[in-house]
Amino acid sequence: MPNRWNLTAIFAIGLPAAFALSGAVHAQAATCESLASLALPDTTITLAQTVAAGAFTMPAGGFMPSPVSPKSLPAFCRVAATLRPSKDSDIKIEVWLPAEGWNGKFQGVGNGGWVGAIIYPALMSALQKGYATAGTDTGHAGGPMDGSFALGHPEKVTDFGYRAVHEMTVKAKAIIAAFYQKSPQYSYWNGCSSGGKQGLKEAQRFPDDYDGIIAGAPANYWTHLTAATVWVGAATHKDEASFIPPAKYRMMHDAAIKACDAVDGLKDGLIDDPRRCHFDPKVLECPGADAPTCLTAPQVEAAKKIYGPATNPRTGEPIFPGLEPGSELGWGLLAGGKEPSEIGMAEFRDIVYHDPNWDWRTFDFDKGVALAEKVDQNTITANDPNLKPFFSHGGKLLMYHGWTDPLIAPENSINYYTSVLDKMGGASKASSSIRLFMVPGMDHCGGGEGPNSFDSVSVIEQWVEKGNAPAQIVASHSAGGQVDRTRPLCTYPEVARYKGSGSIDEAANFVCTSKP
Repeated sequence: MPNRWNLTAIFAIGLPAAFALSGAVHAQAATCESLASLALPDTTITLAQTVAAGAFTMPAGGFMPSPVSPKSLPAFCRVAATLRPSKDSDIKIEVWLPAEGWNGKFQGVGNGGWVGAIIYPALMSALQKGYATAGTDTGHAGGPMDGSFALGHPEKVTDFGYRAVHEMTVKAKAIIAAFYQKSPQYSYWNGCSSGGKQGLKEAQRFPDDYDGIIAGAPANYWTHLTAATVWVGAATHKDEASFIPPAKYRMMHDAAIKACDAVDGLKDGLIDDPRRCHFDPKVLECPGADAPTCLTAPQVEAAKKIYGPATNPRTGEPIFPGLEPGSELGWGLLAGGKEPSEIGMAEFRDIVYHDPNWDWRTFDFDKGVALAEKVDQNTITANDPNLKPFFSHGGKLLMYHGWTDPLIAPENSINYYTSVLDKMGGASKASSSIRLFMVPGMDHCGGGEGPNSFDSVSVIEQWVEKGNAPAQIVASHSAGGQVDRTRPLCTYPEVARYKGSGSIDEAANFVCTSKP
């Protein structure tokens, strides 16, 4: 999903192994430009160009702003390639290699939603930290809401689901080895939303690709997530009376914060764990005629459906968790348009039913979800809890999710994390390999009213390279370019509790605890 919308083994064992590809790699490259002649399986290198410091120009049509200025980038070797592992594949990748000061590591970066584009801001951030880095368009061109590429193209669905990222990773490591004459010492994945799903899919399907994986707000339960986005949209679009005008979101949000803020014993404008507060939107029901300060009865019912889980109408079983109190300011992303969000409808229209004229009003949340699972066969969905192969070679998985995420229900990450612990035999056996951090007041992959900025890359580096498993992560919130609050993020299920003295805006005055 978009950023707040608002990131084979043969090459991993060193350069000599790259030459084992039946002579596929003819020679080590001495210069960036000579990489143009590098021969790799199913690969056409289309660009190998030295970019001077500060000279990179961001291509038009990017899907997210960059926190890094192109002018601040160091000189680097820019390699672009097209990968065709199947007859219908057309995977674009870029690999960026620092001209000087390479940290000896590789960072793959993720995408969002259905995005068919290389995410340049993520490449820029990785490059600035000294990484050799790579990104892919996942095998198609298109925006975050556009899944039309999948209609009639099962190989492109496979590319989107997992093959593009894996092939990018393999080819990037080969290019790195050729350029620097040695393989990266450590390889990391950094992605959120669909990028988080991509990271989990790598851990599940290609456990040797990465040493450390950062998976934020992962869209991993893809078939159920997309059904849930249709559920949210249907709740407010089944008739005119059910639609909640976006102008009412602030009123609803303020009411949720008022009801839930102090449950943790501290009134700070944040809900540390919304599951402990059962906010009922019926308290906002209009006593008479509709007004901007209240909800009509149909709007109350629509809100209840959004807060509650999407459910199977036949069995009553939950399909996907609901959004949490505190997320209301972002409801427009799924419920504020003229019809349900395209991001969910594309899954069923283009992949499940193969019908460009499919009408969401006919969707059966029982048979439709079951059919989606049958069609997907874990091609896009990344829900396998068996991470033993990934963990067995020292792989570390850092997950995080904002409690006020309005696109992917935060409890989805808790559910997946818990399933991994169960598979591994409990937290005591898995805590050295997987950690989850829930972020109060953070929206989808960032933003929001709570401390939402933190350095996950440094955390995973310390964990993988030094064995320092994170007990907490300090996050900050900024306004007007100035940090105005810091707060520790705690390993789930622990939460941050105020010590009782000092500023509530300073992380040092909080302690992580499992006590309610």
